[in-house]
Amino acid sequence: MSGAEEAKKQHSYFEFWRMLVFYLAIAAVFGFFLMRLFTLQVIDGPEYLAQADENRLTEVLTPTQRGIIYDRNGYVLARNVAAYNVTITPALLPADEGAIQEIYRRLSVLIDVPVNRGDITDEQVVRTFKPCDNDLGIAQVVYIADTLAPYDPVRVKCNVDQTTAMKIQERGSDWTGVKVEIEPIREYPTGALTSEIIGFLGPIPASLEEDYKAQGFVPGRDKVGYAGVEASLDDLLIGKNGRRLVEVDSAGQELRDVEEPLLPEPGRNVRLTIDTRLQQAAKTALVNELDYWNTKANKIISENGVVIAANPKTGEILALVSYPTFENNRMARLIPAYYYEQLSRDPNRPLFNHAVSAEHPPGSVFKLPTSIGVLNEKVVTPEFRIFDPGKITLENRYSPNDPGQSREYVCWERAGHGEVDWLHAIAWSCDMYFYKVSGGYQDEVPEGLNIWRMGEYMRALGYGTRTGIELPGEEDGLIPDPNWKRINVGENWSTGDTYIAAMGQGYVLATPIQVLMSFNILVNKGQYMRPTLVREVLDVEGHVVKPFEPELKWDITKDPLITVYDENQFPTEQRKTVEPWIIDLAMQGMHMVTLEGGTADAIFADSELQSGGKTGTAEYCDDVAQEKDLCKPGLWPAHAWYVGYAPYDDPEIVVLTFVYNGTEGSTVAAPVVRKVMETYFELKAIDAAKSGS
Repeated sequence: MSGAEEAKKQHSYFEFWRMLVFYLAIAAVFGFFLMRLFTLQVIDGPEYLAQADENRLTEVLTPTQRGIIYDRNGYVLARNVAAYNVTITPALLPADEGAIQEIYRRLSVLIDVPVNRGDITDEQVVRTFKPCDNDLGIAQVVYIADTLAPYDPVRVKCNVDQTTAMKIQERGSDWTGVKVEIEPIREYPTGALTSEIIGFLGPIPASLEEDYKAQGFVPGRDKVGYAGVEASLDDLLIGKNGRRLVEVDSAGQELRDVEEPLLPEPGRNVRLTIDTRLQQAAKTALVNELDYWNTKANKIISENGVVIAANPKTGEILALVSYPTFENNRMARLIPAYYYEQLSRDPNRPLFNHAVSAEHPPGSVFKLPTSIGVLNEKVVTPEFRIFDPGKITLENRYSPNDPGQSREYVCWERAGHGEVDWLHAIAWSCDMYFYKVSGGYQDEVPEGLNIWRMGEYMRALGYGTRTGIELPGEEDGLIPDPNWKRINVGENWSTGDTYIAAMGQGYVLATPIQVLMSFNILVNKGQYMRPTLVREVLDVEGHVVKPFEPELKWDITKDPLITVYDENQFPTEQRKTVEPWIIDLAMQGMHMVTLEGGTADAIFADSELQSGGKTGTAEYCDDVAQEKDLCKPGLWPAHAWYVGYAPYDDPEIVVLTFVYNGTEGSTVAAPVVRKVMETYFELKAIDAAKSGS
């Protein structure tokens, strides 16, 4: 092969190699882009489409209407009213800066917000900016809104009056970008009269934001219940927000709906069991009684009390007063920090519902479980008489072989009541009788009821457990026993502990609602109807969707709730119910309380009501008493209790009054009960006359 041919061949080989590399490179590049295109469009296509839709589409949650709350007679206790907010949409303002400034100046005069209030130089101001909750001028608010979301209206003034709102709306065509937003806010026509029952609303708590977001609510805008039935019935009242899926441009301006909007669902309306008229009478009676005794003593004896009225046959709560309380209308738009701080620092704790959350020694109103127990367990018979000398000395033993330490136990009647049978022990509230029948005393009562069996009768009458009333924060009280004392106090149980437990003292604690329900059970022939504040649930048109149905929790004459203990305090297999005749006898004893010689005869002697009841004076030594150095032997302060019911032969109302540091139940608490019961029957007569029945 010649040199020329050889060179030609090498050149041809070289050109072919170069072309092959070039084509392979081109193929690799096209292959890469094809693979990338396949990945983007096919493999990752749905993800990028979702991201594009997320940028293009936005979900708008339309606020719902919260349900209305009525009392049993249809009187509105909580409703929604219109609040007017002035808004500006930055992107819709005129293009001419002079025209914008003219709008600002005229608007400033109407809403009393300056056009300018300094320059925004601190980034923290922008990060923490909250409409209507800042010290900025109109121009500064609009500037911040324009940088964040120019097509979103921003509030420059909240809660303007209707006249101002109308003036701004009239200028809508001239003031482009300026609008009046109508926002529903909560209004409570009865205010502080029912605030302990109704409660108030507040912003969604940070700890619950994710839960509420999942339900379609907007933190920072939507509100939830913070107290009262606004909180406990929140699921019924809150409703469901509407939903719109809209297309927006890059600036956030809405272009169109891409789906059929879902309309908001209003919350359910609720009719409560409360009678506002009786609530007013109960609160007035309590406040007047406190004012009377404070004035008479020329010092503050008490500013704290509870009144509860209920229908024992149905469990309906007719009135519930926890005093002092708060004004929930002051929290309609927002919870003022200064007001909340004021309430929190008040030693009487206005935000605390004393009717269901306060645990106090119940005193002599607690003698009823012991009374029922000693007859049902045959510790004594009704006719058996126990001698009350006014004072006894007990060898207080902490174990069976303990020689004991001498301790004196006295009756409130220091001279003693003499011979006392079961009925008069209730009527006279004889402490000595209950000491002896509860813990035993020498040969007179060889074996008392003891704390174990006493505890079962306490539980049978509703103590030691929450009632289930529709109010947040309910406590369960305390029924002590030897196990509890060893664990919490580090001591064995003594005979003296049993003595004072029978009196509702010592370690025993109960809430006012528990005390009320224990009497409800007795006057309702042993049937425990769950207390309730809810009478009916209504839809937005007013149709009843859930009618009232009384709920029987148990019947102590039929349901075997009481476990009997042997002498070693171990439960046996035997289970008992309460004999109906014992309940009838208890009602007779409570009726005698209001008759001549009874502990409340001075209050009810001239009353036309045939009623029954029980007084209670409960010594206490809490933090407040310790701070005042009142916890001295023989000089302890006392709470005042009284629970009454009427009519005696067929009770239809039970009323409890508790006065913190009220001293005597018969003189301080009983008058309030009488006034409430008399008002109830007066209202009943008025309603009957109106209806023609």
